[in-house]
Amino acid sequence: MNTFTIDVPGATVTYDVHGDLSAGSVPLVLIGSPMDAGGFAALAAQFQDRTVVTYDPRNTGRSTRDDPTSAVTPAQHADDLHVLLQNLGVGPVDMFASSGGAVNALALVARYPRDLRTLVAHEPPAGGALPDHDALHAVCERIVATYDASGIGPAMAQFIALVMHRGELDSQYLERPAPDPSEFGLPTEDDGHRTDPLMANMRGGVVSFLPDVDAVKAANTRVVIAVGAESNEEIAARAAYAVAALLGTEAAVLPGDHSAFTGENPGEFARALREGLA
Repeated sequence: MNTFTIDVPGATVTYDVHGDLSAGSVPLVLIGSPMDAGGFAALAAQFQDRTVVTYDPRNTGRSTRDDPTSAVTPAQHADDLHVLLQNLGVGPVDMFASSGGAVNALALVARYPRDLRTLVAHEPPAGGALPDHDALHAVCERIVATYDASGIGPAMAQFIALVMHRGELDSQYLERPAPDPSEFGLPTEDDGHRTDPLMANMRGGVVSFLPDVDAVKAANTRVVIAVGAESNEEIAARAAYAVAALLGTEAAVLPGDHSAFTGENPGEFARALREGLA
C-alpha cells in the first residue's frame, strides 16, 4: 500500500493505493463519509485481484481542512473525489460508496459524468427523495443546533435515535424528548470542540440531498443503488429504494445491514458486491 496526499480548495486529502495502478485492471475505489479509509480495510482485503483505492474525506482521519468547523456539502466532496481520480490518471474507475459516501458519489456522477465506469451506491441517506423529507430536515436541523449548543454527546444521541428509527417521520417524532447520551455510552459533558465531520456533513445537507436524476441518467456511469437485506425501514434503506425508483431501476439487495461490509463476514459481502459491479 502506498499513501498520497493531494491539495484541494480549502483542504488536504489523503488516499491509499492498494496494489499497482499500472497493472492494467480497472481500479476499485471504496469510499464512505464520514467514515475514513480504515473502515474499508476488511472489504479491501477481499479484492486481492484488483487495485483498490481508499481515502479519508476532508476533515476525517488523516485529511484536514482549513476551517474544520464549517459545513461540507456533497458537491465539495464530489469535487475532492474528482481531483483524486484525476490524480490517479487511469481513466474511469469502479466505485463502491456507502452511506454519506454514496450521496457524494451520486453528486460526483452528476458533476463529472465520465469519472466512473460503475457505481454501487450503498444506502445513500438521500432524505430529499423521501416523502417525509420536511420532517427529516427539521430533525437534522435540531441535531445540528443541539451540537452547537451542547456538544457531540447530546447531538450524537439524537442522530443515533434518528438512524435507528423505522418508517416515516411525523410530528410526533419531533415532540419526543431528547435521548440521554449516557444510554448510548456517549459523553454528557461538552468538550467545547465543534470539528466533528458528521456534523459538518449534516450542516452541508447530506441528509437532505436529492440527486440530479437527469444528470445521473445521462452520465456514462452504470449506477446500481444497493440496500442491505437486514436494514428494514431505516432512513438510509428507505432512501436507497426511493433513489432507485427515481432513477427507474430496482435496488440491488446486498447482505447484512448498513455497515455489513465492516462486519464479521466481509467475504460474503464482497461476493455480492462483485456481482453488482459485474
